[in-house]
Amino acid sequence: MRKLFFAGAGMAVLASAGCATTSQESQAMATAPQTTAPAAPAAEQTNPLLKSWAGPHGGVPPFDQVKVGLFKPALEAAMDQTRAELAAIANNPAPATFENTLVALEATAKTQGEVETLYGIWSSSMSGPEFQALEREMAPKMAAFDDEIYQNEALFRRIEAVYQSPDKAKLTPEQQRLAWLHYTRFVRSGAKLDAAAKQKLAAVNQRLASLYTNFSQNVLADEEGYTVVLESEADLAGLPESVRAGAAAAAESRGQKGKWVITNTRSSMEPFLTYSSRRDLREKVWRHYVNRGDNGDARDNNAIIAEVLKLRAERAALLGYKTHAHWRLENTMARTPERAMELMEAVWKPAVARVHEEVKDMQRVADKEGAKLKIEPWDYRYYAEKVRKAKYDLDQNEVKPYLQLEKLREGMFWVAGELFGFSFTQVNDVPVFHPDVRVWEVKDQASGRHVGLWYFDPYARKGKRSGAWMNAYRSQERFRGEVTTIVSNNSNFVKGQPGEAVLISWEDASTLFHEFGHALHGLSSNVTYPSLAGTAVARDYVEFPSQLLEHWLSTPEVLNTYALHYQTGKPIPRALVDRIEKAATFNQGFATVEYLASALVDMKLHLAGATPIDADAFERDTLNALGMPKEIVMRHRTPQFGHVFAGDGYSAGYYSYLWSDTLTADAFERFTEGKGAYDKDVAALLRQHVFSVGNTLDPADAYRAFRGREAGIQALMRKRGFPVPGAQPAAAKKAAK
Repeated sequence: MRKLFFAGAGMAVLASAGCATTSQESQAMATAPQTTAPAAPAAEQTNPLLKSWAGPHGGVPPFDQVKVGLFKPALEAAMDQTRAELAAIANNPAPATFENTLVALEATAKTQGEVETLYGIWSSSMSGPEFQALEREMAPKMAAFDDEIYQNEALFRRIEAVYQSPDKAKLTPEQQRLAWLHYTRFVRSGAKLDAAAKQKLAAVNQRLASLYTNFSQNVLADEEGYTVVLESEADLAGLPESVRAGAAAAAESRGQKGKWVITNTRSSMEPFLTYSSRRDLREKVWRHYVNRGDNGDARDNNAIIAEVLKLRAERAALLGYKTHAHWRLENTMARTPERAMELMEAVWKPAVARVHEEVKDMQRVADKEGAKLKIEPWDYRYYAEKVRKAKYDLDQNEVKPYLQLEKLREGMFWVAGELFGFSFTQVNDVPVFHPDVRVWEVKDQASGRHVGLWYFDPYARKGKRSGAWMNAYRSQERFRGEVTTIVSNNSNFVKGQPGEAVLISWEDASTLFHEFGHALHGLSSNVTYPSLAGTAVARDYVEFPSQLLEHWLSTPEVLNTYALHYQTGKPIPRALVDRIEKAATFNQGFATVEYLASALVDMKLHLAGATPIDADAFERDTLNALGMPKEIVMRHRTPQFGHVFAGDGYSAGYYSYLWSDTLTADAFERFTEGKGAYDKDVAALLRQHVFSVGNTLDPADAYRAFRGREAGIQALMRKRGFPVPGAQPAAAKKAAK
């Protein structure tokens, strides 16, 4: 069954897939009463979006047949088909069993899932005025359809009967997990409410769906509407050639050939703030970026945020929860907001203390240069880079020529081969939704078995939301025959001139590996039912595999072979790698505080319950109370915080990156305690207990099976270069001797 409850927010990011059917299940499906609609919708005869995906590799998305005008009739017809399929299950006169209810449920909504996949790709990557108008119309309708499913009493009674049946104990552990998942999903979505409460809940969800759409469209409009045009060489002062080339290409694509444009996205903003010696322009670029959605105009998101928070609090109360945060965290690893806050607060204080040290170092540099300024947020990256150079003799400009996007992609493929036994071969026999998109077939190296497809959409463009993300276009499954997955990685690198190497920063390279980690999580899936496949795991666990893969970027094996100078082709010098390693914890105060400020504000917003919220004032007052250093702003300020306000996805859940990183740091130490980053035995355990099992078991149990114990905070603090709780300070150790 498609992952419900994502329709209003566009395509589900980090979705996944499924594979083969056991003989017992095949027999059950063969003998069970017919539970799906016997006929496809009549519209399928004329609407290509409603046809099952055909072609090579188990079928592929028909991107070459997509037209915006086809989406509405396709979505409506697909929902009608799903409605009929679910009615067949709900009205089955036979007693509810695992096979005729939950297995049947897993087989529903295939057409709808495929249509919504295409729709979600256009929402995130190909958006324009015509599509945005359609989104505004369809968002509440799709949310209403989700509520229609969750509020189907006959369907829920059958799910509940299976979940509470004594026969459940006879099911396999994966089948029991599936029963738990469907039952708890329905209950948490209001299946047990009375009719009046269900009606209220549906109204709330439909309104939220519209607000999420408006929020994301406003941010996209500000990203596309605010740019900084550089008119002369003087405006380029301090910028390396790679940044200049990207800005020139951005200008040319906007019809301003001969000028340079800094776009309002992170991939354009960060290098400009790092290298530009024009403080006035740094401030201008910075203000455009941090004020997205907060300009007091028609695209201002503050009123939307206030209404979203009010409605989320109302929904939580209807469902019987203290706050939205308590509802969201119930089925996560953290379980409660209090546990998540405990972790964040434990890291916050040492991170802030480190920021104060970093600012002192930067201020000394500025004073020595006679800059006559106090470090402001638009100065931080610029002077941090100077400190990096002074402390570690490491200039990012010296590193960047070795970080070619395409070579790093090859490096990722090599790592996937070493750790997961995958091989990647580019294919040209499938349609794509934009000329920039390329596709690779993934196979198992040992057997040659087809594993899936990997789509890569690396470049920024008009109509594409900023940031980087992974999608699953199709989930792996095996309960109705072997079905392989299709995944994608999406980025917003600044595209250079044709034939020129695209050079990226170390941070962007880490993000590239991060998102590829999500893709490998999806590609490694080896489960029976699609609802449990790949990345369909708890929100504060899903970032664990992706953050873990970042560690392999800095391994000598990758750097020596794939970090090649874009002009000479020579590998990065060992001396430079040594300096990178020595500077590994540099600027961790900034990185941690920038992120944690967003996570803490997110959680506190959703712990406020029904209290009316002025987003700007709440953000300001909360950060002041936390002791936020004035030289830093949140990584995602509230009016542009798409993780939290463009959908429910990371709402009260942005802490997840830190929670997952406690696992990441501890897990990588399992490698370093063994034979190193490419220890085959540890990699096999990682595949077996983490990457392949999806949501077939509790994530805490999965992690313990891999590591042999739970993760503590110590490895995380070591990774970030912060004092380790309980560790004896070096001075004390010396005195003890």
